[in-house]
Amino acid sequence: MNRIATAATALTAAALLSACVFAPPVTSTTDSASITRMSEQAVATCGAGNVKEVNAKSFTCK
Repeated sequence: MNRIATAATALTAAALLSACVFAPPVTSTTDSASITRMSEQAVATCGAGNVKEVNAKSFTCK
């Protein structure tokens, strides 16, 4: 009886440890409002025509 309980415990532990983990997918879509705000800030900081790149979190000047 003791071996059956040990085997059942080991089998249960193995089943619990091998379960899949669900993680939400990483989305690469960006919020257009945040890009618009960052674009306006980039033009105000760099000057018109001097903005090299803008994304949702930052910008770079030429």
